[in-house]
Amino acid sequence: MSDVARQFGDNLVRCRKAAGMSQEELGIRASLHRTHIGVLERGERCPQIDTVAKLAGALEVPPSELMDGIVWAPGRTTEGRFIEVAVSGMGAIRRRFQVERQD
Repeated sequence: MSDVARQFGDNLVRCRKAAGMSQEELGIRASLHRTHIGVLERGERCPQIDTVAKLAGALEVPPSELMDGIVWAPGRTTEGRFIEVAVSGMGAIRRRFQVERQD
């Protein structure tokens, strides 16, 4: 369980209870299945952006209310470069960006 998913789930539970809705009612209002609401509330999965919009609309709260306390900071990188990587058994070469991290 990621910290983001857990925090979103906590926010969703708080907003749903403040609105006086059951998971089933929220699911119906947001056009989502009740079990999907439960998965999100338990922090088992991060929602897609359209799901955040549906939930915020159904709860009549701004999307930022569901994102409260969720922060991200970029990692520190000094430089990077593209490297070629052979894909085993496929005879293909892929390019990916590799960064050197500063600790």
